Formats: sequence, structure tokens, C-alpha cells
Amino acid sequence: MERNTQRLTTVRQFAGPAGTLEALFEHPLDSPRAVMVFGHPHPLHGGTMHTKVVYRAAKTFLELGCAVLRFNFRGVGASAGQWDNGRGEQNDFLAGLDVAATTYPGVELWAGGFSFGAWVALCRGIADSRITTLLAIAPPVGRYDFTDVAASPKPMHFIHGEQDELVPVAEMRAQYEEIRAPKTLTVIEGANHLFDGRVAEVGNVIRALFGAHPEEHS
Repeated sequence: MERNTQRLTTVRQFAGPAGTLEALFEHPLDSPRAVMVFGHPHPLHGGTMHTKVVYRAAKTFLELGCAVLRFNFRGVGASAGQWDNGRGEQNDFLAGLDVAATTYPGVELWAGGFSFGAWVALCRGIADSRITTLLAIAPPVGRYDFTDVAASPKPMHFIHGEQDELVPVAEMRAQYEEIRAPKTLTVIEGANHLFDGRVAEVGNVIRALFGAHPEEHS
């Protein structure tokens, strides 16, 4: 059983640019060390805020003392609107950032996502001065434009599957070489694009990357 590390979810929907967006906004018992807004995989290929990797990432950040907002992009689940080729979905993500920042003013704001949601999070995160750190899990490099992402000086962390059948790890490594520091890339051995059988390892990598700072152990 998972530890009871949260209080009641306070937001199950919020206003998006195309209508109401279905959401889960989870909070730690104490004041959060950061707020993570997390995007899900491609809406036309079954991606939702309940996708296994999204769920595991959200629960891991919550365990690490962060508040986490995940939501369904327009047209997914109970969210209003329809697929907009990534443009409207970026605006949905921006609306989520606004909710997070308004709920916790002055708290560090992070952006993350899985697959298509990783691209959305990176694009919005580099453009938004409120975002300090970014996480991209299996980002769809080679399928979307990462030019501005590569030029950003913001800290970025990447997690990728060694056996990703949709985005070969060689493509991820090539894109990673173009990205400015500070940055990290963790490749999970044997993992495919959906991290089937390796989802727990995604959580372990997040703990290693975003766990307690060294000074907190002194």
C-alpha cells in the first residue's frame, strides 16, 4: 500500500481555453517544495492523465513533497474541446501552469510530461519565466520541433527507454547532444516506449533526480 502522503485533491477540473479540463491536483501534507504540472501522451493514441507512467510520476513527485497537477488535454476524458495538433494542447498546459502558480504563489514551478506531453511541457516550460526545471520522459524527438528547447539554458532532465520502438534511443542521444547544459539523460535498460514492466524504474529515476537535496541530509 502507498503511504498517505497527501490531503484531499482540491481541483478536479479547471477552465481551459477550449472549455473545462478534467484534472487531478494532489498536494503533500506539508507546504510543497515545488509544484509539478505534468502532461500526458498523445490524445489520439490513448494517452490520458491516468496512463501508467503519468500516474507513477505524479505519485513519486507527491511522495517527494511536491504538489502535482495532471490533467486531460482537450477532447480527452471529460475535458471539453477537440484535438488541435499540439497548438491548443500547449495552451491547455499554460492554463494548468496558471492554476498551479495561483494556488501556490512563490513556490517553485516545474513542468514535465511523458511522450507527446513531454514535448508540450518542454515547449511551454522554456517559454514561461515561472518554470525553473523541466522533466521529459520519452520525448518524441524527430517528430516535433525541438530547436527552441535545445537553445534554452533551463535545467532539463530526460528519461528514455533503451528499447523505445517509437523514438529510438540513438535519436534521443543525438538530440540530447544539441541541448544546452545543465541537463541529464537516464536510459532505462530494456524499457520500451511505454516502459512496460519498467514503470517502477521510472519512479526510481525521478527519486534519484529530484530527491532530497544533500544539505537536507546533514
